[in-house]
Formats: sequence, C-alpha cells, structure tokens
Amino acid sequence: MIDATMTEPPPPPPAPDDRGGVGGDAARLALLDGLFQALPVGLDLRDPHGVAVLRNPAAEAAAAAAPEDLRATREAVTIRGDAYLLTTTVDLAAQRKVEAELFRRAYYDELTGLPNRSHLQHAVEELMERGSGPFALAFVDVDGFKQINDYYGHAVGDAILVKLARRIAAELPAGSLVGRIGGDEFVLLLRETDDVLVAVEALLARLKAPLFAEGHEIFASASVGVSLYPEHGRDYETLRRNADIAMYRVKSGRKGAAALFDEDMRMVAQSRMETEQRLRLAIRDRRFLCAYQPKVDIYTHRTVGLEVLLRWRDEAGFIQPPGEFIGLAVELGMINDISRMVLDETVAALGDIDAAFGCGTSISVNVAAKQAGDIGFMTDFAADLRATGCPERFMVELTEEAFFAKSELQSTVLPLLRGIGTKVSIDDFGVGYSSLSALADLTADEVKIDRSFVTDIHRRPRSQSILKAIESLGQALDMTIIAEGLESFEELTYLTAATTIRHAQGYYFSRPLALDQFTSSRTISYGSSRAAAPARMGAEARTSRTRGR
Repeated sequence: MIDATMTEPPPPPPAPDDRGGVGGDAARLALLDGLFQALPVGLDLRDPHGVAVLRNPAAEAAAAAAPEDLRATREAVTIRGDAYLLTTTVDLAAQRKVEAELFRRAYYDELTGLPNRSHLQHAVEELMERGSGPFALAFVDVDGFKQINDYYGHAVGDAILVKLARRIAAELPAGSLVGRIGGDEFVLLLRETDDVLVAVEALLARLKAPLFAEGHEIFASASVGVSLYPEHGRDYETLRRNADIAMYRVKSGRKGAAALFDEDMRMVAQSRMETEQRLRLAIRDRRFLCAYQPKVDIYTHRTVGLEVLLRWRDEAGFIQPPGEFIGLAVELGMINDISRMVLDETVAALGDIDAAFGCGTSISVNVAAKQAGDIGFMTDFAADLRATGCPERFMVELTEEAFFAKSELQSTVLPLLRGIGTKVSIDDFGVGYSSLSALADLTADEVKIDRSFVTDIHRRPRSQSILKAIESLGQALDMTIIAEGLESFEELTYLTAATTIRHAQGYYFSRPLALDQFTSSRTISYGSSRAAAPARMGAEARTSRTRGR
C-alpha cells in the first residue's frame, strides 16, 4: 500500500534476502512506488476536496497534452476508510504512434520501405474479393545479386536494392504496386494486363542503367516471370508460384528478360522438383559411383593420370551423367556431400587403381567453383586429402570461374592445397572468364584446354592459333597442358606434329569407365589400334559432349 503523504524520493531498494527476494515492508513499498512511477498509464489520486494526493509522471505529462489525444477514466475509490477520486489517463497519440510502428513493421519492408509479402498478399486478395477484373503479378529477381554482395560487400548490396526499389516504383503505371518479398526479390501487382510483357520489358531496360553506390558504378539486370489472374491462378499463392516458375525459366536461358507463365513451364518445374527429391534420396542412399577417364601421354600412349567422374545410378538402375544433376546439386547446396562421397570411393579404390595403372598415376577430382570459394569446405576437404596418406597424388580441378571470382581461393585455398602437396588444375580453360593475360596471374599446376578448341583442330586455323598461344604461355609459366576432348586420329596427329603438347584426354583413348572395365595389367597403354575407337562410338561421344562427361 502506498502512503499518500510520501513526498521524498524512495530510498534505494535493499539487497535480496537469502530466499532471492527483497525483504521488509519498506523495501516492498519502495519497489511498488518504483513501478507506480514507471507506469505508462497516468494515475492521479485526489481527496474529496480535489487536492492532489498522488500523481505519477504519466499523469503529469497528460496534464500538458491536448484533450483530444487523451482518454480519461474517473472512479471513486476508498483507501483506509477514506474516499478518493482516481483518474487514469491514456496518451492516445503515443498509442497511435506505437500502433503505426507495429503496422509498418508488419506490412512494410525495413530496408526499402516498400510493401512486404503480407501487404502484397492482402492487396491481391482484396482485388479478388472486390471482383475488380484481371490483373498481372510479376516476380522480379535481380541477376547475379549474390556476386554483387560477395564482391562489393553487403552495404553496397543493400544500397543497390534501395536504388532498384526506387527505380521500379518510379516506372510503374498508375494503380500498380511493388513490394519486396525478401532478398533480391520483388513482386509487382499490375492492374493493366494488355501488353503486360511490353511494359515489363520497358522496366527491365530501365533497370539496366548503371547504379552508383559507395563510390562504385555497378551494372545490374533482372529476370521477370509474369502470371495473369484468373488465367494462371485464382489465389495469391498460385499466382506467385506460377510467376516464380516463369522467372526461373528466364534464369535458365537469357537472363535479363521476361516471360509469361504457361503450362509447359509448370511441367518442367514439376520435373525439376521430382529430380531434386530423387537426388536427395540418392545422396541419402549413396547411389553414386565413380568412372575414371585416363590422361594419356600422346607420344608413349601411357596413362599418366586419371580424372574421377561422377555417375548417378538412379532408382531404376539407369546411369545418369553429371550434366544431368551436378548443376542442381550445386544450386541446392548438396554438392559438398557428393564430393566427399567421390573422395571416399576413390580412396577405397586406390589398390585397384595402382594395379591397373601404376602407383605413380595421379588422380584428379573436380571441385565446383562455389565450393572453391567456401573456406570451411575447402579446409575440411584438404584435411580429407591429407588423411588419405598420399595427398601428393591428387589434383583438384577447378573451372575458370573459381579463379576469377572474388574469394579467398588465391590467398587461402591454393596455399592450403599446396601445403599438403596436392596440385591444382584449371579445367575447361578458354570458354569462361579467362584471357591469356589473366592466365599469367594464375598459379595452377595444370591447364586443361577446353574441348571446343580441340575438336577438328586440324582444320580450324583460328583454334590452332589460340592453342599455340595457350601452349606457349603455359610452358613459360611451367604449367602442364592437357588437351581435352580428343576424339579422332586426325586431332591426335595435329597435336603431335604441330604442337609440343604432350598430354591429352578424350574418347580417342577411352571413355570414362568403371575400374573393373579396365584391363588388370599393371600399366595401360593405348596403341594405334585406338584410331578406330571414334568411329565405333562416335554417336556416344557426341552425346557425351552435349550431356556432360
């Protein structure tokens, strides 16, 4: 109970007693008074003569507020047999401010100030309930935004999102709505459906103009999928999902464009989802096997190394080449588990590899560019290589993308691998990010010339010039050159007669095979009789080129 005559500040609260609480009437009174003073609701207690007996700070503030901003309640109370009038006041202005802030957080994106997912869904459902006629939903995804974040940092990435949001909002026709639903994804609610793709493509053209953030000039683009109400769905989630499906179709082809949803897209998306689920089960059940393709000395026709290539034996027993599933595994973050399986199986097969090819044969394993930039994974992978007891026999093959991405590959990963004796190869060189000048800055042990430069090399003068340039620079930098995709006797003849390249890999020598398909002799060599191989399996070789190795 509060003493109404108290005018001095209460003393500091006493220390807790042995029971963890605060003992004594005076201590409890002090705590109660502290709560009274901190209440956000105004409390004003007056005696029957209207004299103020007790008033807390909230009541003092209410006395100075405008009457329309207050809600007051008065009631008679009896304390120790005496009658008093208690007035409670609530500051409606402060309450409205809190409510407005809660509403903003619930329905607007914190970074851009645009409507969020909940707001958009409510707006779409309201249009449907009112029967306002057809409208379009456009799903917008910024192309390569992760690379912008990784290269320039999240502060620049956030600034770019804010600028893109403003640019989109400025370009929308009247009556439209744009919201950010997460990450680099925006959704547009377009009331006009006539020539909707024309309007969206005009917006995309505007988005490609350069953006300036934190002193950087950055070029960005976006891919858009569009669905129409009621043709492509009669509820928000169906419309959003179908617009998302159309957007992913754009992403898989020509980025920076727009596409209108159709049922064929749904079938493709459903097939992709089924493949994803099957792939997850395959990882769980370890339904993968390794095939090995020799790297051959083209002068002695002896195997000098093996590349380990992954195959997926699906639930029906069919063998799926990596081109059918590796990209999906990388995208879904499942590639790390698969890479560890490949290394485990290869290590388990070392005895058979030695028996077939010799103990000095090097073994190449592929690592995706996304993995190469993951320091945690690469540290663990290097530890796994070290645990084999022969890390110096292994070579890690990385694509050009891994070398030219802004990551710790050059500063951390490559020294880590070299520290355990493992070598590094640049795979598919010449078709990605590389230039000859960039090659001079790389510190790889091996360069594998992409098959596109090797195919029919004997009758393609421009490819011959490129091949000679790569060969010369590789030699100057003390990197081994491997010609990939060698499939004909004529290609082999050109390499031996017109270049100093000593090593090659391809169907001319052997397609990727399981170890038990190779001869059990100590060392395998390939003689001139192999010249007939491309003729016997030319169709298979061409299929391999288009579907992955």
